Amino acid sequence: MSEVKYKRVILKLSGEALAGEKGFGINPPVIKTVAEELKDVYDMGVQIAIVVGGGNMWRGEAGAQMGMERAQADYIGMLATIMNALALQDNLESIGVPTRVQTSIEMRQIAEPYIRRKAMRHLEKRRIVIFAGGTGSPYFSTDTTAALRAAEINADAILMAKNGVDGVYSADPNKDSNAVKFDKLTHLDIINKGLQVMDTTASSLSMDNDIPVVVFNLNEPGNIRKVVAGEHIGTTVRGK
Repeated sequence: MSEVKYKRVILKLSGEALAGEKGFGINPPVIKTVAEELKDVYDMGVQIAIVVGGGNMWRGEAGAQMGMERAQADYIGMLATIMNALALQDNLESIGVPTRVQTSIEMRQIAEPYIRRKAMRHLEKRRIVIFAGGTGSPYFSTDTTAALRAAEINADAILMAKNGVDGVYSADPNKDSNAVKFDKLTHLDIINKGLQVMDTTASSLSMDNDIPVVVFNLNEPGNIRKVVAGEHIGTTVRGK
C-alpha cells in the first residue's frame, strides 16, 4: 500500500464508457477491459467502490423532453444503472474479484439494498462494491450519487472516469480548438465557471465534505492505476 495515494476510492463510471464506440448498450470487450484494469488496482490493496451511470441505455432528461413525466423517466434511468452494475459485477467475478452490487431501489433477488455499514464492511473484507440505482430519488444524477456515497463511506477521492476526455477544459475540446486544459481547480471554480464536470449538487457535496475529485481519461490503459498511485494525470479538483 506504500505506492498508493488513495486507499479507498469511489470510481464514477459513465454508462457511455461501457458502450465504447458503439455509443449504446453494453460493449463486452470494453466492459472486460474495465474489469481487468480494476483488478490491477484491486491487487494494489485499494478499496474500490463504483457508481455506474445508465446513459448507454436511457437518459431521464431525454425521456422528459419526449413528454414523459420527469420522475418516471428518471426511475427508468435508475433501472439502466442496475443493468450496467450487474454486467460489471459478472465481469469482475469472472476474473476472481469478489464483488457486491447494492441498489438504492430494493431488488433483493439480484442485489443487496444499500446499507452504509454493510458497504463499508464489504470494502474492509476486500470486496468491490458497486452502487446502482442512483440515489433512489428522481432529479438527482449519478454524479451526485458518487459525491453522496463518497461522503458516506469516507472515501479518499472520487475518480471521475471520462470517455475519451483527459481532464477538465475551458470548453469542449472536440468542438473548440482553443479550449484550455486545467491541471488543478477548486470546487468553486467548477461551479462559478459552469464547467461541465459534474452537476452543481455533486460539486457542492464534494466541496462541503472536502473530497478531491480526479477527472481523467478512462480509455488510456493503466490510468486508474496511475491516479490511485498519485501520478499527475487529468485534472484534480479540491478545496474551495
